[in-house]
Amino acid sequence: MYLEHLSVVNFKNYRELSLGFSPGVNCFVGHNGAGKTNLLDAVYYLSFCKSYFNSFDNQNILHNEDMFVIQGIFQKDGKTEEIYCAQKRNDRKQFKRNKKDYGRLSEHIGLLPVVMISPTDIELVIEGSEVRRKFVDSILSQVDSAYLDDLIEYNKVLLQRNAMLKKFYESRSWDKTLISIWDEQMIAKGSNIFKKREAFTKEFSTLFNSIYAEISGSRETIELKYSSQLLEDDFASLLTKSESKDRAVLYSTTGIHKDDWLFFKEGYSLKKFASQGQQKSFIIALKLAQFFFLKKHYQSPPIMLLDDIFDKLDEERVSYLINMVTGPEFEQVFITDTNQNRMKELLEKKDKEYKIFPISQGSPQQVEPNLA
Repeated sequence: MYLEHLSVVNFKNYRELSLGFSPGVNCFVGHNGAGKTNLLDAVYYLSFCKSYFNSFDNQNILHNEDMFVIQGIFQKDGKTEEIYCAQKRNDRKQFKRNKKDYGRLSEHIGLLPVVMISPTDIELVIEGSEVRRKFVDSILSQVDSAYLDDLIEYNKVLLQRNAMLKKFYESRSWDKTLISIWDEQMIAKGSNIFKKREAFTKEFSTLFNSIYAEISGSRETIELKYSSQLLEDDFASLLTKSESKDRAVLYSTTGIHKDDWLFFKEGYSLKKFASQGQQKSFIIALKLAQFFFLKKHYQSPPIMLLDDIFDKLDEERVSYLINMVTGPEFEQVFITDTNQNRMKELLEKKDKEYKIFPISQGSPQQVEPNLA
């Protein structure tokens, strides 16, 4: 699978742009602020129906314009897939596949898998559990539509249950029968999600450990551990035990929405005791494990997006990544960098077709491809 053509209108800092890509490596080069990362985000939009960096769609519209449009032509399994995404300001997002509207955006997830490696991924280590849940959910949602459906329904039920807790508090009442209706739905959907997260962690950890050992030269022992209240007790019992606390704090304190994935090095917290370099190696291993997990389940490689890796990673890690993504395991790759000569010298040594797209700062809509 690869992205053959991309066009954008009024997306972020691009007024209008149309590009044809190599099925191999594609590099966007230019000064910081020119809009290189925005092009990666446009590719990500076509896969996930949303931005990797900004969850507010209206904020991705070019200033003083009413809407943005992103269109992509993909080649997949010998067929052409035309994807259309449009967002009008303060309106519902429109998403089409081969000129047909989706009934639900969730129907699109998994059709065109991508993996992004970005400097913002450090949040996976330093931020709270929500970031790591989103990471795992994004992987599982691409390979299991039933998982995504259960997750959407669970979150709806969670909102309803929390609203009911607040309503009971305001009315100074309590109706066990009403709350049990939401409990039953949470248990059904949440138990399914828990089982799939547990199985995923076992499979993913094997991939992750192998990749990290290769990056670090097997010098360190690392661990990715799934943390869930459902590992301690069944969901129904947990909800019963937390009833008084939920009534006091006015939200649901028990459930798979509290799940987390804990990272350890030599038995100690990666966040607290690992160096920045070790944290970066950990993140690279996570993202490459994500790539190979998706590749295994799809029987073909996802598109890989590498953002600003040269400025944020040391030479050893950059060399490892470039050697990896230009190898036979990978197909289409997009890379951003500030140094055109550096990219050209690196890629000329590799046995892979590539294109370099210089982006001029100040007029980012003027992008001229170089086929090397």
